[in-house]
Amino acid sequence: MKRIIETDDAPAAVGAYSQATENGSLLFTAGQIPMTADGELLDDEPIEAQTEQALYNLDAVLDEADATSADILKVTVFLEDIGDFDAMNETYAEYFDAEPPARSAVEVAALPKGVAVEIEAIASLE
Repeated sequence: MKRIIETDDAPAAVGAYSQATENGSLLFTAGQIPMTADGELLDDEPIEAQTEQALYNLDAVLDEADATSADILKVTVFLEDIGDFDAMNETYAEYFDAEPPARSAVEVAALPKGVAVEIEAIASLE
């Protein structure tokens, strides 16, 4: 059975999607961008700050589902510029300092609201 996850500690969905969904064993998050829960967009900040905010939002969604970053199995990182990979990766490595999940990182033509990074995850709830 699908359950919708929603928290006020991460940016609200601004379209026909949920912050996350889960089925009792797996949690699928929507992509998290560098926007605060009160709507402040960090699109002019360096990639490190944007990555940190996106991961903070991911944490808030995980917390609402009674999960943590240790439960994440797979992450996908979307970058507007693959040249930002090393700087993003430094911040990301601080977040996943032990036993990091599988990850893909890809460059895309554009991201919502002109941000430089978007991060989504799949986590285990078992």
